[in-house]
Amino acid sequence: MNDGGTIASMIWMARAALRQAAADYEIIVVNNGSRDYTGVVLAELAAALPELRVISHDQPLGYGGALRAGFSAASKDWVFYTDGDAQYNPLELGLLVSAVTEGVDVVNGYKTARQDPWYRTVLGRMYHHTARLLFGFRLRDVDCDFRLFRRAILATVPLTSTSGTIGLEIVKRFQDAGFRFVEVPVSHHFRSYGDSQFFRPRRLLRMAKNLAALWIRLVLRKGRS
Repeated sequence: MNDGGTIASMIWMARAALRQAAADYEIIVVNNGSRDYTGVVLAELAAALPELRVISHDQPLGYGGALRAGFSAASKDWVFYTDGDAQYNPLELGLLVSAVTEGVDVVNGYKTARQDPWYRTVLGRMYHHTARLLFGFRLRDVDCDFRLFRRAILATVPLTSTSGTIGLEIVKRFQDAGFRFVEVPVSHHFRSYGDSQFFRPRRLLRMAKNLAALWIRLVLRKGRS
């Protein structure tokens, strides 16, 4: 959302990485109610790149809703996703692809060093450790939005989150279903364009409520809902 200053470079880097990793690929971008010039940039790129598919929503779906929309549109055997704010480098997709071996279902990135202001780093660590404690995660970084997984998983594992808890839901449901994870270190970069809305008091309170609701669904009720 509102990634007009970074989305073009992200798409071109993703295309370069995909051309090296696979003979058959697609690029799906979900324009999640952007109010800047993201739509204009995407329209120009879609006209030039036949492999690019843009899904646009006038009203924001929430982070989880945007990811689920992209997942539903995906048609290839493997799904890779990341954000459009350039805090992760799509060219490092090759690191994830190289980790795929027989029996591996999910390749999860983990940040080698978080490049954020100190308060975001502190809050991020608190979020990570709280999530690991509540949900029983075994991963080094449950909040790294640089992930590759088999699309077939989505047919057996339902995802329902519309908020930023979608990453936790993905890991928890995939883990509980017995899918095999491997982890790969990836770079993390300072956000040079736009401003994250997550680290604001009202958003943090909403995230806490969403986290509690997710815990009730996936842990207290043993994921039956």
